[in-house]
Amino acid sequence: MRRAYARAIPAPWRRIARIFVALGDPHRQRILLMFEPGERLNIGQIVAGSTLSRTAVAHHLRVLGDSGVLKREKTGREVYFWPDVTTVHAALAAVQDYLAEHR
Repeated sequence: MRRAYARAIPAPWRRIARIFVALGDPHRQRILLMFEPGERLNIGQIVAGSTLSRTAVAHHLRVLGDSGVLKREKTGREVYFWPDVTTVHAALAAVQDYLAEHR
């Protein structure tokens, strides 16, 4: 047993955990699934396609952005969002590597 991890999670795992926490919410999953491949959406477009208020969507976009699941770019007065597929793939690969080592 590795007792060192009983009290503290290593920093790389904390970053990965934030991604899975962000993806664990059904509202955030629906927001993420709105994106077509290569598409960028602004908050107004996401609100229009959602049952959530603008404030709730902004909160979920912040969580997804802070975790690295979504990227964002401000263009003029609009902020556009799009999925960061590389970050999510890297998190999944890290978990797969861990599981492969512990078969």
